[in-house]
Amino acid sequence: MDDATVRMLVAEREKHQRIQAGIPDGADVDLGLVRLPPGTLMFPNVPMKGEEFEFRAPRNPRNFSKEFARRAGRLGFGRTRFHDLRGIHATALLDAGIPVHTVAQRIGDDPAVVLRNYAKRTRSKNADTSLSNAIEALAAGFLGSK
Repeated sequence: MDDATVRMLVAEREKHQRIQAGIPDGADVDLGLVRLPPGTLMFPNVPMKGEEFEFRAPRNPRNFSKEFARRAGRLGFGRTRFHDLRGIHATALLDAGIPVHTVAQRIGDDPAVVLRNYAKRTRSKNADTSLSNAIEALAAGFLGSK
């Protein structure tokens, strides 16, 4: 995982530790001794007003998807679903020249599936330029001209 993701996960854990111990945000305390209940989820369900916070209650996926789409729309991303981020990520990696097998490993898919589903979305100009440069270098090597 990248550093930004790790920082976000650590901050989420600290938020839960504060809730568990009743420590307000901003209070400078060592949270190292605060233990979360067994089975605590990283992203539990957000309680309704007046309900107790339950660390083991999973979020309703439909509510999460609706909230994500609403926020994405507010930010100008139109009708983007959370699952769409997977394809956007894979396509961006392929556009950046990351090898297919590496992209497949990153998103937990088979390289053939990545090629079938995401390679068609890439900007072929980048691939065409890279291919042309590679062929030109190969030909120069064979023909001895450079």
